[in-house]
Amino acid sequence: MTLEIEDRPSESPFVERVWRSRSSEVDQMMAIASPRWALVFWEQAGRTRATVIGPETHASHAPVPEDAVFFGIDFALGATLPHLALGRLVDGSMELPDTTSRSFRLLGSRWRIPSYDNAEAFVRCLVREDIVARDALVADVAGGSAPDLSNRTVQRRFLAATGLTRDAVRQIDRARHATVLLRDGVPTSQVIERCGYYDQPHLARSLRRFIGRTPKDVRSGRQTESMSLLYKT
Repeated sequence: MTLEIEDRPSESPFVERVWRSRSSEVDQMMAIASPRWALVFWEQAGRTRATVIGPETHASHAPVPEDAVFFGIDFALGATLPHLALGRLVDGSMELPDTTSRSFRLLGSRWRIPSYDNAEAFVRCLVREDIVARDALVADVAGGSAPDLSNRTVQRRFLAATGLTRDAVRQIDRARHATVLLRDGVPTSQVIERCGYYDQPHLARSLRRFIGRTPKDVRSGRQTESMSLLYKT
């Protein structure tokens, strides 16, 4: 029972990660929380589908199509779909119509399905056609910058760009970061200090909510089911 995942970072300011995977005798996975939206394609039994997956605010069990091949583009914080409110897709998804093995329809236009190797070129085309845009402020603030703007303005920009509040994005990314540190063998006490948790119970509650695992399970590598892509942000 495996969900094989290959992924790579991207130098595009619009793209966080590009990945592909294949399912084999696995029917369910733990989808961990993510403040980023994604465009995902998959093929199963000769049929190809395309879906926009919205930000996810908590870990949840997700079905995995049997013997399917997947390809996905995780968009960076601040990348938006100006003609589609991401707030409507939080903890949800939207299947795109008229998808064939070669093309799909997005916001009224037909596009050739991209590949793992040309994802950035495809996104550049979306940007040129104003289908994808970017609010650099959101990325800068999430990275620690302190803009000379009111909190209300920053909050409004976060909601518009991600569908989430600034604090929700921070909590989700903190849990993902803590999980990576635990998985890499960093002592729990150091993880608590570096990630800004109050204590071990605070860390445990955060991981259960956003990752679907306890710190002990993460550290030991023990898991009862496959988990969606986790990487250093």
